Amino acid sequence: MEFKMKEGGFVTDLSYGELNVSGNEEYGFRPYQLMVSSIAVCSGGVLRKILEKQRINFEDISISADVTRNEEKANRIEKIALHFTIKGTNLNEEKIRKAMELTRKNCSMVQSVSGSMEIEETFELR
Repeated sequence: MEFKMKEGGFVTDLSYGELNVSGNEEYGFRPYQLMVSSIAVCSGGVLRKILEKQRINFEDISISADVTRNEEKANRIEKIALHFTIKGTNLNEEKIRKAMELTRKNCSMVQSVSGSMEIEETFELR
């Protein structure tokens, strides 16, 4: 990846399109937003694949992320609490719990920040 400076931030061209990154939301995505999004969406994508592979029928997955930052240490991310809402009929809580454990082990983004920040994952079935 190559990033080029522009007014208010940086830009890179990716296969999906142009990505604008800036500390100012007027010029692009903020770096912490991309970090949180990467971790949440990686986890969600891995969970989706695991559920499909295990033939667990579900209709939808939504993820909310609550971020704790430390202002005294460059506003670093200390914790990301991910809450998964999984919609479907006849979902088995124990099977979903095991799928969540596999998700944590197989999400490259979660594993990349392991030891640097706390990642908490909870879920509910609907």
